[in-house]
Amino acid sequence: MNKGVCAPKGFKAAGVYCGIRKNKTKKDLGLIYSERMCSAACVYTQNKVQCAPIAVTRENVADGRARALICNSGIANACAAGGLDAARGMCLYVAEALGISAADVVVASTGVIGPSIPMEAVRKGIPVLVEKLSAEGGEDFSSAIMTTDTFAKQVSVSFEAGGVTCMMGGTAKGSGMIAPNMATMLAFITTDAALDPAVLQIALNAAVQSSFNMISVDGDTSTNDMLTVLANGAAGNKLIEDVSGADFRNFFNALGIVCAELSKMLAKDGEGATKLIEVRVSGAENIKSARILAKSVVDSNLVKAAMFGADANWGRVLCALGYSGAEFDPFGVSVSFKSAAGEIQVCEGGAGIAFDEDKAKKILLEDEVKILVSVGRGEGAAVAWGCDLTYDYVKINGDYRT
Repeated sequence: MNKGVCAPKGFKAAGVYCGIRKNKTKKDLGLIYSERMCSAACVYTQNKVQCAPIAVTRENVADGRARALICNSGIANACAAGGLDAARGMCLYVAEALGISAADVVVASTGVIGPSIPMEAVRKGIPVLVEKLSAEGGEDFSSAIMTTDTFAKQVSVSFEAGGVTCMMGGTAKGSGMIAPNMATMLAFITTDAALDPAVLQIALNAAVQSSFNMISVDGDTSTNDMLTVLANGAAGNKLIEDVSGADFRNFFNALGIVCAELSKMLAKDGEGATKLIEVRVSGAENIKSARILAKSVVDSNLVKAAMFGADANWGRVLCALGYSGAEFDPFGVSVSFKSAAGEIQVCEGGAGIAFDEDKAKKILLEDEVKILVSVGRGEGAAVAWGCDLTYDYVKINGDYRT
């Protein structure tokens, strides 16, 4: 079954090499197209320096509608001469090739900051891209948007709305510059459910709080982050117009699953990473505090380095909790490490306890490790995802541009 953006009815996608990248073996231009007009919602990076595609996409989705999405990799079109003209030009070329309005095109870019996009290559590539559009093209699209990613990230789920089975599919890219509140990542989600644009935006704003905003690779926030959801209504459900009904809850639950799964894939594929780290905090005063605490631990470079070395250095976890800014009782903290190799408690009551170092190392050598933290008896709980910090991260970013 198609697991990506073509899983829902009415969506086609494609990916090609057009000449943006120097490496001709990697696709660098991707397109998603809906046979019907879509409700559209987006969230963007919180970096004050933002790429030209974000500015153009904001203009184009101001009416809550879109029908196509074009994305290139290799060049970010950020801080680039003629960037706005290039982003608008990409929309125009897509519109001409598909026979739609340029104002109904979402545009995104990812890659190196500074250089200008070779628009002649894009102009020639888009008709080829349109010709290759297919209901089986989700994987090609996912490949076309990757930069330092090591694998394509795709997911799909089904859900019920008004007695109708609807589908949702998504893909994402991101490996470095993954930090709080949207970072070096692009994510695109499609659904054949029918939703009012305002309701779709509300759902998206809420879903990112417990997913994309809870991942960390290196603490850097990109200029290009964008998450877009397109809903074309092809499933035939009654339009979801409010947030109080069962249909909205079913949609929101599906969106939460897709966002969380893509977030975990992004964290696991961090540049140079060897393992996925999941931090689970419980017992906090409220959800907000729990999220702050979990993110502080997963953001810590010292914790990341300890996980790379399979070192059960629980003191670094307490240190990260302590400077998070959230209120908690340091003497009420307990910490355990868990993986497929077992579970071991290393701290209780804010102090170290005797534990088997060899067993702890065996647990931390697995490629997926959970850090379980309890900070009291409150009801606040949260999960954050990240990866270890390795020698290869420095190697990758030491010559990223060249």
